[in-house]
Amino acid sequence: MDLDVFVSAHRAEWDRLDALLHRQRRLTGADADELVALYQRTATHLSLIQSSAPDPQLTGRLSQLVARARSAVTGTRRASWRDVTHFLAYGFPAAVYRSRHWWVPTALVSTAVAAILGWWIGTHPEVQSSIAAPSELRELTRPGGQYETYYSSNPAASFAAQVWTNNAQAAAMCLVLGAFLCLPVIWILFQNMLNLGVGIGLMSSAGRLDTFLGLVLPHGLLELTAVFVAAGTGLRLGWTLIDPGPRSRRAALAEEGRAALGMAIGLALVLFVSGAIEGFVTPSGLPTWARITIGIAAELAFLAYVYVLGGRAARAGATGDVEETERSASVPTAA
Repeated sequence: MDLDVFVSAHRAEWDRLDALLHRQRRLTGADADELVALYQRTATHLSLIQSSAPDPQLTGRLSQLVARARSAVTGTRRASWRDVTHFLAYGFPAAVYRSRHWWVPTALVSTAVAAILGWWIGTHPEVQSSIAAPSELRELTRPGGQYETYYSSNPAASFAAQVWTNNAQAAAMCLVLGAFLCLPVIWILFQNMLNLGVGIGLMSSAGRLDTFLGLVLPHGLLELTAVFVAAGTGLRLGWTLIDPGPRSRRAALAEEGRAALGMAIGLALVLFVSGAIEGFVTPSGLPTWARITIGIAAELAFLAYVYVLGGRAARAGATGDVEETERSASVPTAA
């Protein structure tokens, strides 16, 4: 594309669109039709320039012009509780449901890795001695030791807030770093499974695996599911960069990235629930069976939310992406 020729050919249209946007008096019907037509043409021009001959100054000017025209054409509105309800009932569960082919295998493989690491550590004393000194291991695994007192080491509300913050950061890192060809997500997952495997191995070697699982399962089922969903979505985002399919790489990454951003917000709410369970239920005086039952109920409720509400929303066409009127303009791509 010869950028100078392109600008000369279309500058008058851009100036006319700018003039219509600055007009103080009410637009006539003909003016409104012209505004819509110029907005659509200018959006196409912007996409062509971005893909063929990117020029920062011209791209910036047309981006502002298209944004103002979009506001004039579609109207502006403020976010409302209806948007929140729509997101929670349709957008978020649909996005999680659509990515199930990524996060379910991620969960299965990660759980298997944690189990194998736990078995390896629990059956090899030399591996245990490389983790910590024998006296430190006894302090970790004894009745009333650090593994048990960890969950009651701080006031429940403070501990729940700390746990929620840490887990939300881990989930956000999985979602964001997935764009870097998946490798950082795999590393974050491995670190999480290694920590879990160390706990399983050390407590099983001390004959107290039941105590460990009784402490981990109430909050861990929902917490790990949220991490697996984030990791699977991050891996999907990274694979989109490698293989965007029939879409352009820019369009595919933008669509999946917007959906991932929405999932980060939804998963923060899920992790808030798991953090509350970890802060208030796990260290409580409830019987082990009652605490585990609460954890299983929370996990089943989330899975039902995803597969029932999310499946229905996905079949109705919901993707978790923002509304079409709020997306950047793009040029159609051949299949």
